[in-house]
Amino acid sequence: MNVATTGPVRVVGTGLLGASLGLALTRHGVPVQLQDPSRTALALARDVGAGAPAGTTADPPALVVVAAPPDVTAGAVAAALADHPDAVVTDVASVKGHVLAELRACGADLTRYVGSHPMAGRERSGPSAAVPDLFLGRPWVITDSGASRDDALLAVRHLAVDVGAVPVVMDADEHDAAVAVVSHVPQLASSLVAARLRGADDATLALAGQGLRDVTRLAASDPALWTSILAANAAAVRDVLVALRTDLDVVVAALDQATEANGPEDVQLGALATIARALTDGGTGAARIPGKHGGARKQYAVTTVLVPDQPGELARLLGDVGAAGVNLEDLQLEHAAGRPVGMASIAVLPARAEHLETELTARGWRLVT
Repeated sequence: MNVATTGPVRVVGTGLLGASLGLALTRHGVPVQLQDPSRTALALARDVGAGAPAGTTADPPALVVVAAPPDVTAGAVAAALADHPDAVVTDVASVKGHVLAELRACGADLTRYVGSHPMAGRERSGPSAAVPDLFLGRPWVITDSGASRDDALLAVRHLAVDVGAVPVVMDADEHDAAVAVVSHVPQLASSLVAARLRGADDATLALAGQGLRDVTRLAASDPALWTSILAANAAAVRDVLVALRTDLDVVVAALDQATEANGPEDVQLGALATIARALTDGGTGAARIPGKHGGARKQYAVTTVLVPDQPGELARLLGDVGAAGVNLEDLQLEHAAGRPVGMASIAVLPARAEHLETELTARGWRLVT
């Protein structure tokens, strides 16, 4: 693959995003210089192949990417602009308005600065969790500083495209309001739900299914990093949380009425409708999340198969799906509590579901109906 990004590229910060970016660029032959205050993180990023530690005699970078927590990003960007007067500087912090305001306040050269944010991540952190395909197909937001040169904007666009991301242009405040809705509040909600499990007894936790795992998956994220993110985007996150609290209060009031009633027929008029409306609104919102390849979400048929918890069984199942001539649109795995099997839910186009079930049954697979 031919890439437009010209090196060297200096990556400041070798956590998940920085190291993954280094891996993606080095894969395409772009020289990457690594910089990190932690010598251990720097050495680990080097060892996983994300680039080489930047030395005092290193060639001056053409592009500097600051991959640091939001509370220190502006300082690192300002330092990079001062240390590398011929380089374009960008950052990948998940909050843009806070960083831009601090840079304006300190009088940084905003002509060479472009804010950016790849919408990619994992629950794990650090260079050991880095993968070169982290950005593949993911939106990469590019925010003009208000003074960014055209060549600086183009350099960051090239960077996003070269690592497989999809550039999206937004201003800083628009970006921060958007990520509050689609990223920051979901993280908080997941953590708050998971926190209810701290005092749950073992008998309760034994009943947990895939739904709970789905809702609490984000709760495993790094608390220190997320504290920095939420503090930097406090105003936008607060606005969404206040609206969410209003909705919760309405549902709690309806549940209070249901609790005091002698039966469903005795519930105060409108209470059940309020609960149903909250659930319906949730379904409507979920349906708006873009589906496969970023297009409108499609309705798929789901075939659920019991898969023995043994080496090679899942691979055999996927091979049989392919041999049946059916394209797998999505896949979810759920572990069966107390049993050495899992349940693989295979999403396919509705017109292919019956054929797939017939083929899998003929090949000895047991379907869950």
